[in-house]
Amino acid sequence: MNTSRFAPSPTGRLHLGHAYSAVLGHARAAQGGGRFLLRIEDLDQARSRPEFVEGIYEDLDWLGLGWDEPVLVQSQRAQVYGPSLDRLREGGLAYACFCTRADIAAALEAPHGATPHYPGTCRTLPDDSERRAAMPHCWRLDSVRALEIAGFPSWTEAHGRIFAPGPEDFDDAILARKDAPASYHLACVIDDAESGVTLVVRGADLRASTPIQRLLQQLLDLPEPIYLHHALVTHDDGRRLAKRDLAPTLAAIRESGVDGRALAEQLLAGKLPLGFAFADA
Repeated sequence: MNTSRFAPSPTGRLHLGHAYSAVLGHARAAQGGGRFLLRIEDLDQARSRPEFVEGIYEDLDWLGLGWDEPVLVQSQRAQVYGPSLDRLREGGLAYACFCTRADIAAALEAPHGATPHYPGTCRTLPDDSERRAAMPHCWRLDSVRALEIAGFPSWTEAHGRIFAPGPEDFDDAILARKDAPASYHLACVIDDAESGVTLVVRGADLRASTPIQRLLQQLLDLPEPIYLHHALVTHDDGRRLAKRDLAPTLAAIRESGVDGRALAEQLLAGKLPLGFAFADA
């Protein structure tokens, strides 16, 4: 019996790629009489909009995908994320980072910058509460120390393949920003654990997030789910669907007269409307 979840960010209307992920997660949960959960990942309050939250409900209802209550809303859960961040800080596994995006870009452009990862500029700074109070900062995971303590995590995909990441797959990921109580990585693993998620269904583009999330699960003694990273839906010329590129929305498809439940069945059968294609997972 699987518990899966659909966890969109309300920063735009959903597109066909979101529908495919939701349909797969719903079907996997339904196969064994499990639960299908909805989570609103709205920690980016600058870009999240109430109308996009309503759009998520409308689109799922049109597709015929019901969900188990309650709906988890991340912006309402700051008090839940804080203790886990404190635990990492107290264990010497998180540090304050004062770098701006420009600072990081300059460091990565330097001759010695051979990796796109954050170069660890603030990792060795002394803990300075006065500086933290005076300067904007985020909190980053000390991945070097974390890997020394927890070792390299692996994970299992739904088809049985085991992934074993290497050093190049880890970064000093952001755990919390000055304007958000938790990052995507930290909030994701805490919410999955609290909700009892046993199967994470998401696009193959998010497979790169899994090493850090598995590492956080080990550090925080959280359960390990199974992962299903599915093929991405693209335009038929291979271009990714993206909100910022004004990809055709489910709302627009609905307004064109398409039956949502029929579309969901088509997606579950691995078939896409004309003009779209699957990229390799």
